[in-house]
Amino acid sequence: MAKRMHQPREDAEFDFILGASGVPVLAYFIGTWPKALDACRAMDLVVGGIADAYAGRVTAVRADMTRCPAATKRYGITSAPSLALVRDGEAVAHRAGPMSTGEVGEFLDRHL
Repeated sequence: MAKRMHQPREDAEFDFILGASGVPVLAYFIGTWPKALDACRAMDLVVGGIADAYAGRVTAVRADMTRCPAATKRYGITSAPSLALVRDGEAVAHRAGPMSTGEVGEFLDRHL
């Protein structure tokens, strides 16, 4: 896991990171139920690399949907893995499902 990816343990910590970021936040939502685990584990490496590559341009946050239910609901996340690009507290773009590093990079480049 990338050193630059925050991992909040609850909604309050997620909100704190969002408020303190100063740059858009790439919120990466994971699920810990059996059907989501493999896809989320694969995405950990992808989003970790993106967090390092886009350091200073975005803040990456890895949020467990179970531990951050208010954030999950607020950004309309219904499946894992999912991404939301959040700017000033508002989601400006969403993407669900497993993605490659190139796909996540294109997602960011299009919406930053």
